[in-house]
Amino acid sequence: MPDASSPPPPRALAIGAHPDDIEFGCGGTLAKWSAAGTDVHFLILTDGSKGSWDIDDDLDALVATRVTEAQDAATVLANGTVHFGGMVDGELVSDETGRQLVCRVIREVRPTVVFGHDPWQRYRLHPDHRHAGWITVDGIVAARDPHFFTGVGGAHHRPDALWLFEADEPNHFESIDGWTTTKSDALLCHRSQWRSTMAIDPSSPERERERAITAFRDRIDTTARRRTPNDPSESFRIIDDV
Repeated sequence: MPDASSPPPPRALAIGAHPDDIEFGCGGTLAKWSAAGTDVHFLILTDGSKGSWDIDDDLDALVATRVTEAQDAATVLANGTVHFGGMVDGELVSDETGRQLVCRVIREVRPTVVFGHDPWQRYRLHPDHRHAGWITVDGIVAARDPHFFTGVGGAHHRPDALWLFEADEPNHFESIDGWTTTKSDALLCHRSQWRSTMAIDPSSPERERERAITAFRDRIDTTARRRTPNDPSESFRIIDDV
């Protein structure tokens, strides 16, 4: 069974490498908390410009599309505010620029809880996810100390906790019973990713497309029940000494 549900915090900031990463990692929790009154913010670090299998795709148009999709998804999920880092997809590095960006947004938003990729996940292939995790961890340290990036984003701010998704060794399972549909609704806003990420061919006949959408929704629910079969949940490694 999932752990006892955590009290919804006043404000949450979720940090993802790409548009749709946040929805996959912690979308159900954000939807549940938002409905209970949490002010939800998203920080998407990259521009999503590698998110196509079409070699002839217009990448500028793709970036613009992914901005719109991310905003639509955030609205569906949690009526959330989206902040865009604008870094180049596939070229993210955990450097001073990234740390300063996260530091600034944390100080501006002043979240109680921060979500991010677990940088310690073993055997992770995608470099952006690894670097996004380190940028998040390092940015929290910078944001809490007044002598890091003095004046950037305002006064220093220390969140109460960091919740890492995609963790190999989670220590918390947050129930999202009743929220998997909202999570999949938000993910389906990322229509540019239907073919590559969700196994949905947008050009297929309507009946076939609807079957694929149903299969994707079932996949979201199945994934949420993988570790807690009787109660869908999202798993996290919570660090509360930040």
